[in-house]
Amino acid sequence: MRRLLIITLVLMLAILTSCTEGKEPEQNPAAEQTTENTEESTEMASIMMTINGEKLEVTWEDNESVKALAELAAEEPVTIDASKYGGFEQVGSIGTTLPSSDVSTTTEPGDIVLYTGSSIVVFYGSNSWSYTRLGHIENKSKSELEDLLGAEKVTIVISAE
Repeated sequence: MRRLLIITLVLMLAILTSCTEGKEPEQNPAAEQTTENTEESTEMASIMMTINGEKLEVTWEDNESVKALAELAAEEPVTIDASKYGGFEQVGSIGTTLPSSDVSTTTEPGDIVLYTGSSIVVFYGSNSWSYTRLGHIENKSKSELEDLLGAEKVTIVISAE
C-alpha cells in the first residue's frame, strides 16, 4: 500500500512537471507599465523653469497637468509674465488651458501650482485654496524665494532641457 502511494505521488509529480515544460513564461503587464511610467517620469523631468533668468531645480509632479505642460514646452518655451498677488505668490497666465485636478491644498514656499487650469502660481509664502500641484522648487530658503519672487512682476520661463 505504501509503495502504491509513493508511485502515485511520483507519477503525479512527473505529470505536473511535464505540463509546464515548453510554456512561455507569462508576461507581467504591471512590469511593462512600470517601465512606461519610468520613461514618462524621465520625460517630465526634462522640463526646466527659470525665473528672471535664474535656472531653478524643480521636482515635478507625475500628473496629467505636468505632462501637458511638458508637451507645450517641448514645442517652444512657455513665457509667463507673472504679477505679485497677496504678498505671498506670483501668478501668471499660461496662455492656454491645461488639464487640472484641483484639490484643497495648503501651499508652502517653493510650491508651483496650476490655478483654474490656465495660470501658474509660484509661492514664496503660504496659502490654502483649490489647486492642481505641478511641482516644488528645491534648494531655496524662504528668504531666497522672497528675494526671487517678491518683486511686483517676474518672468517665468518653462522650457524643455
